Amino acid sequence: MLDINKIRQDFPILKRQVNGKPLVYFDNAATSQTPQQVIDVIVDYYSNYNANIHRGVHALSQEATDKYEEARLTIQHHFNAEKAHEIIFTSGTTHSINLVANGFATLLQKDDELIVSALEHHSNIVPWQMLCEKTGAILKVIPMTLEGELDMDAYSKLLSNKTKLVFVNHISNALGTINPIKSIIDQAHKVGAAVLIDGAQACPHIKPDVQALDADFYVTSAHKICGPTGIGMLYGKEAWLNKMQPYQGGGEMIDQVTFEKTTYAGLPHKFEAGTPNICGGIAFGAALDYMNAIGFDAIADYEHELLDYGTKQLEAIDGLKIYGTSKNKTSVISFNLEGIHPYDVGTLLDKMGIAVRTGHHCAQPIMAFYKIPGTVRASFAFYNTKSEIDALVEGVKKAKMMLS
Repeated sequence: MLDINKIRQDFPILKRQVNGKPLVYFDNAATSQTPQQVIDVIVDYYSNYNANIHRGVHALSQEATDKYEEARLTIQHHFNAEKAHEIIFTSGTTHSINLVANGFATLLQKDDELIVSALEHHSNIVPWQMLCEKTGAILKVIPMTLEGELDMDAYSKLLSNKTKLVFVNHISNALGTINPIKSIIDQAHKVGAAVLIDGAQACPHIKPDVQALDADFYVTSAHKICGPTGIGMLYGKEAWLNKMQPYQGGGEMIDQVTFEKTTYAGLPHKFEAGTPNICGGIAFGAALDYMNAIGFDAIADYEHELLDYGTKQLEAIDGLKIYGTSKNKTSVISFNLEGIHPYDVGTLLDKMGIAVRTGHHCAQPIMAFYKIPGTVRASFAFYNTKSEIDALVEGVKKAKMMLS
């Protein structure tokens, strides 16, 4: 059992008001809130040892380097990567995906096939379309069902010896569906394809084990996991990372530079050109420490309780339709009120101090599938409460009355 009242005290922002009402923050799928423990780490960095890393001989540089590399180890252990240098710091999930897409530009040939799912965020669609334009590779799509699940029979039929890379999200940001990624990975490996998993929505709720999954690449962003924005992670198997060309050139990623020839550094520095987000990396590690101290099993159990409660309460409202009804899903509820635009609902909820996300959630193909302009999305975290869900339900009822 989580002590929710104690946990909520860790988050300063939850004490504020919006439009004269206590803040109810249900936009966690976009960005989670940051606990004081992580904020303190950020302040400590800039107050006491702000310095560039790896190349300095002075005390501050060495201290910053130690903290940054300790954070890499924290991330390695959290995701159970075999080696620390398989963890590449990036600016976030989008950067990580683009890094891999760029790396595959020299590994693909015309008419090679890539497979994406119909449930993807735009950041796991557009980079691969760009890659296909460069290489002549062909993009194929795993279709989805009305419940918001992937058609796994169709996926099996898409796979062939032409398939070189499969990329799917672990959890859908728009619907909350938890995809069967272990089966997806295993089937892809049987035809020799690599697999990239977008874990941005999964990592706040579960603790992925990249070795148990046998993922070739796994990517995420710290700001979804109680950390700061502008920092993320690419996990890649050492063999794949060694095959790929660097994404950017500059300082830190080199071994030797002359005007005639440049050689590149080994992993992970090969993919970490320039001065990194040092403070962000350190805070990323602190955020994982914070959530692990609470416990991901306890977090998952409590968030599932919130999901069940919220689903039942919202389903009781006449004219409300929930999109994404998979039995295997996390704490995201996407819904619409019949005849009312989601933006209007979200605007009225904001007046009541309730923060939700409205629109297509960077998942336009999903909205096109359902033939809707978007949804209202309420996404719950472990610091939310059932009383906040009650406030959401009353707010939706009031919005319906005002807009109908």
